[in-house]
Amino acid sequence: MPAPLTLRQLSGAPDQPAALAESVVIVIDAQKEYTEGVLPLAGIDHSIAALAAFLARARAAGVPIVHVVQIGKPGGRICAPGGPFVEVIGAVKPRPGEVVVEKRFPSSFTATTLEAELARLCRKNLVLTGYMTHMCLNSTTRAAAEAGYHCTVVAELTATRDLPDGRGGVIPAATVQAANLAALRDRFAVVVETAAEIP
Repeated sequence: MPAPLTLRQLSGAPDQPAALAESVVIVIDAQKEYTEGVLPLAGIDHSIAALAAFLARARAAGVPIVHVVQIGKPGGRICAPGGPFVEVIGAVKPRPGEVVVEKRFPSSFTATTLEAELARLCRKNLVLTGYMTHMCLNSTTRAAAEAGYHCTVVAELTATRDLPDGRGGVIPAATVQAANLAALRDRFAVVVETAAEIP
């Protein structure tokens, strides 16, 4: 039996990543919650190192970078404002002049300034990176695609965690990661494995 085609392939949608020079890089929730807090992610150290290198490349090329930061409930367990884990991880912190957008929902477009910032930049190509793959990266990519943006997701610049399966078992992070990237690849984004694949 032949390999199944994606909905993108069936519809004739572009299947190549946009050039970095024509894109906006979006970094979603690269915060200490995922390295030091209650939500450690599988492979996060490698991902952050790769993300730091990619941001250096984007900065050298003068590509706009937008950092999205999750703000939790005051006194809550996740990304509590003023807490130690809401901060962006040092290696990928925003530089002066880079846009920072705060959010309180999984999608970076919900009740935020992101769409206005993208309109100001006048670019429709987005390179999406960040955490967690199954939650905020997934939600943001779907919202971006539905708003008419051409989305590219870089797999190595994302990460997720083990999830409960609802029956007393665990779905391994690798399975969660693969399934979510496959779902995004099917309709919402071009998905590449490494940043080196972005032209």
